[in-house]
Amino acid sequence: MSDVKILVVGAGATGGYFGGRLLQAGRDVTFLVRPARAKLLRERGLRIVGLGEETTLDAPLVETGSLDRAYDLVLLAVKATGLASAIDDFAPAVGPGTLILPFLNGLAHIDALDKRFGADTVLGGVAKVQTTVDDDGAIRRLGPLQSLAYGARAEAPEKLADVHAALNDAGFSATLDERITESMWAKWVFIAAIGAVNSLMRGTIGDVVAVPGGAEFAEAVVAEAAAVAAAAGYPVPAADLAATRKTVTDPAMGGSSLYRDLLGGHPVEGEQIFGDLTARARELGVATPLLDLVTLQLRVHQHRIG
Repeated sequence: MSDVKILVVGAGATGGYFGGRLLQAGRDVTFLVRPARAKLLRERGLRIVGLGEETTLDAPLVETGSLDRAYDLVLLAVKATGLASAIDDFAPAVGPGTLILPFLNGLAHIDALDKRFGADTVLGGVAKVQTTVDDDGAIRRLGPLQSLAYGARAEAPEKLADVHAALNDAGFSATLDERITESMWAKWVFIAAIGAVNSLMRGTIGDVVAVPGGAEFAEAVVAEAAAVAAAAGYPVPAADLAATRKTVTDPAMGGSSLYRDLLGGHPVEGEQIFGDLTARARELGVATPLLDLVTLQLRVHQHRIG
């Protein structure tokens, strides 16, 4: 049994799910949450539901502003829009031997974490899970996908083996990835492609590919995003690129979480997923007219909702 002390920052769809699984597996897990979420979790427990599951866990909690010790591993799973405040919230948990494992979209968060805590402290990570948070605060599974990949972005820290031992064999796929930065780029291309297709066409993937030209449009979006990754020195592996193309042209596919937020009039991760990607494209001399268009569209959305 691993004795790694884990702080999960964010008890939502991603952090709550994987943190809950780690707790079920007997790991030493504490959730850092804001007062409103803490109140709900104390009253109802950390609930994971869906796909035939009805799990309620008594999750150890610490509220923001009350951290008084360092942890071995900080699992960071917040929306990119809340990154700056989350960094301030969990900073007291970072000691000399702490490793930070973020699961956010894009790559801008890596720059922010490196600047605050140092690159040697920050691992790379990719989370894949089909979950959402219900109106009553439960984490609802929408599909069977549940995997984490993580690794050192340069020289592997001494405690990386301990991190892998803590995350492995906990009820989900856990992979120590020696090419984690490449994997992060591959996921970025995937979420940018599906988010752009949904947002620009205001429809599900199924809606888009059902009309003449829809599949070709989706393929063009993928090509733009993949070209940026390749120019940055991290070409998407052929298998991953084929899987992304298949997803954005699948008649049975619905909408991304970004698209659901957009339709609901909520804030979206437009800058983190698209603004940063198109900025890098310009620096690299890669033309991205479709990605530029969705970036502008989402900026208008953010301006409108304030």
